[in-house]
Amino acid sequence: MRNLVKYVGIGLLVFGLAACDNSDSNSATPDSAAQSNAAGQNISLLDGKLAFSLPAGMSDQSGKLGTQTNNMHVYSDTTGQKAVIVIVGDTSDEPLNVLADRLQAQQRNRDPQLQVVANKAIQVNGHDLQQLDSIISAKGQTAWSSVIIGKVDGKLLTMQITLPADDQQKAQSEAENIISTLDVK
Repeated sequence: MRNLVKYVGIGLLVFGLAACDNSDSNSATPDSAAQSNAAGQNISLLDGKLAFSLPAGMSDQSGKLGTQTNNMHVYSDTTGQKAVIVIVGDTSDEPLNVLADRLQAQQRNRDPQLQVVANKAIQVNGHDLQQLDSIISAKGQTAWSSVIIGKVDGKLLTMQITLPADDQQKAQSEAENIISTLDVK
């Protein structure tokens, strides 16, 4: 459990800071962004028990992080500003809301300016999940973070979506678009 929280924390820090850097290398027009979202990539993990769709422009970066663990999957765009991290951890008997509250407390310890937007229970195909939405700030930049916590096939699953939040509503909408494609069996 501690390793799971550590990986999520590291993921939040790394991708939050990447989203907050001052690079303007992503100069897509709104029309091209809408087209790229329409041509997403379907991802299937855990022998098909977990599936979701990524917006176009995001690809598997799991092997590029220098980690040999096979329980962490990382998808990002070329700038690293948009990322989805999926971690399959050990089993846990703790309720999902307790795990989300603990994650929120750890995020707040790292980022005192953390703004929690939602910490709520959701259901996907009859599976109970917990969703923690927050805004991370650093160097005058903001990143949107949606973390989904659930138990799939007896294992603790964490999915973190991190997006630049210069336009908070757009970032929230993009995260919700990914979450809406989530399929748990």
